[in-house]
Amino acid sequence: QVQLVESGGGLVQPGGSLRLSCTTSQSRMFFRVSTMRWYRQAPGKEREFIATSTGSDNTNYADSVKGRFTISRDDAKNVVYLQMNSLKPEDTAVYYCNLQFGRLDAWGQGTQVSVSS
Repeated sequence: QVQLVESGGGLVQPGGSLRLSCTTSQSRMFFRVSTMRWYRQAPGKEREFIATSTGSDNTNYADSVKGRFTISRDDAKNVVYLQMNSLKPEDTAVYYCNLQFGRLDAWGQGTQVSVSS
């Protein structure tokens, strides 16, 4: 069973930056062709798609974060990142990493991001 562990969350002021990491136990051979996604869930709201990175290096973003967030991956280390810039209070949420490969659909436990002055 693939395990995903997110890290890098914390408290940051509006306008600040954070970089989230998601480390997976997926084998290197399969990780590089897996689709990796970031989601977030704010209190009282449904889980929301943020960004995706496919095995062919295509990326896609939700309109709410486009131009501020960047997803990237290091296939040699089985890690996917989410660089978050120009953070806003409405970005406050638990951020989750997701891996999809064939019928495999794995989630991490989440990391809290709080944006407040």
